[in-house]
Amino acid sequence: MICRFTAETGISYTIKYFLRRMDIKLKITREIIIAEIIVLVCTIGVFIYAYFNKSQALNLLYIYNTAVLMIVIAMGAYIPVRMKKEIEVNKYQISNMINVINACVVIWREDCSAVILNDYAKKMLKTENMNAPEIIEMLFPTSVFGKQRAENMLSNSGREVRIRLSDSTEYVYSWNTSLLISGKNNKFFISIGLDLTDIKKAENELKKSQSKYLISMELSEIGIMLDADGSLYVSDQLRKMLGIKEAKPSYDDIRHRVHTNDKMIFDTYVKGKSSDSGRTHSAEMRIRSCDGSYHWYLYRYRNMIKYDSRHQFSGGAFMDITKDKEKDLRIERLAYIDEITEIYNRNKLMLTGQETYECCRSLNYSYWVIVLDIDKFHIINDTCGYSNGNRLLRDFAHVMYKYISLGGFGARIGGDNFALVIRNYSDEYSNDDSPRKTIEKIQNDIACLATDIFSSQSISCSAGYSQMPADGADFAEILDHAEFALSSGKDHRNSIVAYNSRIHDSIIDITSTERAIADAIVNNEFELHYQPKINLSDGKVMGAEALIRWRKSDGTIVPPGKFVPIAEASKLITQIGDYVMLEACRQNKLWQDMGYDPIIISINLTSVDFYQKDVKEAVTDTLAKTGLDSQWLEIELTESLALKDIDMAIKQMEALRSMGIRLAMDDFGTGYSSLSYIQILPITLLKLDRSFIINLENDVVAREIVSAVIKIAKSKKIETIAEGIETIGQARILYEEGCDYAQGFFYGKPMPPDEFGRFLEKNKTERKLL
Repeated sequence: MICRFTAETGISYTIKYFLRRMDIKLKITREIIIAEIIVLVCTIGVFIYAYFNKSQALNLLYIYNTAVLMIVIAMGAYIPVRMKKEIEVNKYQISNMINVINACVVIWREDCSAVILNDYAKKMLKTENMNAPEIIEMLFPTSVFGKQRAENMLSNSGREVRIRLSDSTEYVYSWNTSLLISGKNNKFFISIGLDLTDIKKAENELKKSQSKYLISMELSEIGIMLDADGSLYVSDQLRKMLGIKEAKPSYDDIRHRVHTNDKMIFDTYVKGKSSDSGRTHSAEMRIRSCDGSYHWYLYRYRNMIKYDSRHQFSGGAFMDITKDKEKDLRIERLAYIDEITEIYNRNKLMLTGQETYECCRSLNYSYWVIVLDIDKFHIINDTCGYSNGNRLLRDFAHVMYKYISLGGFGARIGGDNFALVIRNYSDEYSNDDSPRKTIEKIQNDIACLATDIFSSQSISCSAGYSQMPADGADFAEILDHAEFALSSGKDHRNSIVAYNSRIHDSIIDITSTERAIADAIVNNEFELHYQPKINLSDGKVMGAEALIRWRKSDGTIVPPGKFVPIAEASKLITQIGDYVMLEACRQNKLWQDMGYDPIIISINLTSVDFYQKDVKEAVTDTLAKTGLDSQWLEIELTESLALKDIDMAIKQMEALRSMGIRLAMDDFGTGYSSLSYIQILPITLLKLDRSFIINLENDVVAREIVSAVIKIAKSKKIETIAEGIETIGQARILYEEGCDYAQGFFYGKPMPPDEFGRFLEKNKTERKLL
């Protein structure tokens, strides 16, 4: 519309010019007539005067004729000069007028002897060395418009022409031509060109894109189904995938192939019964495919309202996810089922437990959460062997499951620790002793397992329990309280301890280990060791994990497992965490200042440190004090930490990521980890726990699971690192499966700062390559 307006405006301006040119002739003609009238009047006056003054008539006529002759000579010289001046002025004006048009404007003579171009056309066409016929032939070729060029251009306005310049540049123009002046011998035309070059290029690119789209749909095995007001379109690829022979299948043709248990999903989602317009829906269903078997398909579609708000359009894509489903089932089993006892693991316990907790809140139910531990289990392992120890764990799980009531469940939560969740059918706040009775029955049954290989052992178990929802803000806290109750009675076999908040606090205050930790903080007895992280592709050190060590004044080293849980419970972990962060960042900056290549230093945050409101401020302050850039700091978190408050965890993690700090999920695969949380937590690195790696060389299923986890992580653009690598065979398998980094004794044990510095120096020239 704009181009059309501009063209029409240009034409009107040009027509006005020629009207003005005609007006010049009219003005000059009027001036001649006026001069003639004046001469006529003067002549009449002279004759009248001569008639009455005959004595002077002859002289008067001589003077008058001389004056008239001079006027005629002057007018003869004046009129051409005046016309030339006016023509020059109007030539300048028409030039300015057509130059303001931002398009090619061409004024040309029918016999091709003259042509006028505006500046836009001159700049584009580069016609400096061309004459009028050559220009007209280039712009309006005879091969397109024929010999009757003017007539054909007037009758075929808008016809496209390809213009090729001397430098091989090619344009596509559409010409609109109008008759400007029609004389006896001359006709002048004005042509305004619309540049279609970019539009044509876009059309060609669109055709290429459509071709690529069709090929990609076929290669990626994605089927398309669209519905516009009941008119169903099914792509050839989808018909091929499902083995549909009908050229135009109906909904019923497809529904007939859907698995019986999934027909409701098909009816709800595929037929677009949801009223949510503009939101993308996803549905998974089984559909009988071309090979006659049922395949799993993911259907992603969207409902949209057309521009007139009366018609609905919906459509989406089918993707075969059968292989992914099979792998997910294996991974889900690894994530939710304990391998030894084949009952729930801690991950499933936490998920189901939180769901049960929410039901308790909304339905006013009450449950008992019991944590059981086999007494002196490590002695049984040492004396009877690990295989018999695993047998005892399985037997213990079978005994425990005998006492699961309706709505209850049990799990192995790690080592020789088990959890039992049973319904409390008495008043929620009464002093019911039903959990104690249940525990005593389990203890009696466990004692009967001391036969055969265990006949020389005294088999017993201790327990701690808490009430849900009365004893905590969520299931994780209630489980923590039950575990604390268990740990507070571990000095005695067959102990049964109920959680009591006052006892909980008092025990923390008086424990000797806690006092020792507090003294160690004051006396600077804590130090950091660093375990290298290796890039599997080139063997180069890319980072290190900072691990806390407690070296007492007598030189005794206390492993983290002995004091970190107590420090966490007593809140002393915050002071330890502050020391770890400050010292790790300081040491990393020192290595950089010493000339070593920058590496990423990893530290572990506990839930106490992570959920503090000013965690971002604390990290920022530490980086400022040490001068370390945020890109060289990585914070490792366990998924159990995130499960305590998933919304708060995401908020805290996003705050840290906004600073450029890396986030790693630690101990993936130990029971807490869940693939669902990988999708929502903003992590940059996934750590595969050593339990994935132990049997990697001998177990095909383990290798396939590891490969699947790595692929899932890569699909989320998350890097992976395997910990606990002890052999070159494990390292090679991980490298072949696409794992990015490695950590373990095969590459290096945790080292003091000086020793780690020497390790960095050595790594410059000596590396373990695969």
